[in-house]
Amino acid sequence: MIYTTTLLSRGSLIGSLISKVRPLAAASISNSSVHQSKTLEEQVGLPPRPKKPLTPYFRFMREMRPKLLANDPKKSAIEIVQELSKRWVDVDPKLKERLQTEYKKDQETYMELRTKYESKLTDEQRAEIKQMKQDISDAKERKQLRKRVKELGRPKKPASAFLRFVASERLNSPQTLQQTYREWHQKATAKWTRLSDEEKNVYLQESRKELDHYKKAISIWEEKMIRLGHIDVVRSGILIDPPEPKARKSQSIKEKLV
Repeated sequence: MIYTTTLLSRGSLIGSLISKVRPLAAASISNSSVHQSKTLEEQVGLPPRPKKPLTPYFRFMREMRPKLLANDPKKSAIEIVQELSKRWVDVDPKLKERLQTEYKKDQETYMELRTKYESKLTDEQRAEIKQMKQDISDAKERKQLRKRVKELGRPKKPASAFLRFVASERLNSPQTLQQTYREWHQKATAKWTRLSDEEKNVYLQESRKELDHYKKAISIWEEKMIRLGHIDVVRSGILIDPPEPKARKSQSIKEKLV
């Protein structure tokens, strides 16, 4: 039997609302955008690392791009790159030589600045930067895995009882024009805490029912993934073979006598 996972038995409308509510439940005021705009060195309190100089090809792109846009402002970025790539193949040798000379000069300066910069780093700072690079790499791998799992059709885990309540509140007590979404969400959260156990149980029952369907669906899906060779998308616990049952003492004694 094939089981399908639905978010709410009440209909797809509330299910779609849950998909909108779910990110907010995990969201908080953070400085992630600030971190993205800073280099790893700046995040640990260091001045930015010297930047590598542009290669001759990218110097050519930087010089020629404004001229192309001046002649045809409607050109897209892709069209500009395509045209400049073709021009670079037959570029004037003197221009290419000049760009190469500029690059070599800037490269020498860059190497000197980088050597001085790295000589001032402490072992603790190096270790912290190395760990941050590893964290970024791990995050990218997790993102790629989530994308791959989605493409392979992994069943979605059903919403919790709380998220079901919040989704229903979107219908029953929608956000007003005077409210921010955060204010509305805080009000809904406070209302959830005031619900009696009997009132919460309505949402808990729905969540448990969908969770049972999900467990069966995910089991079927993971078996299929194993057969297809997609071991990396299967939960590690599924791949652990159960221990073999221990033989009873009486049985082992009989085997020895035989």
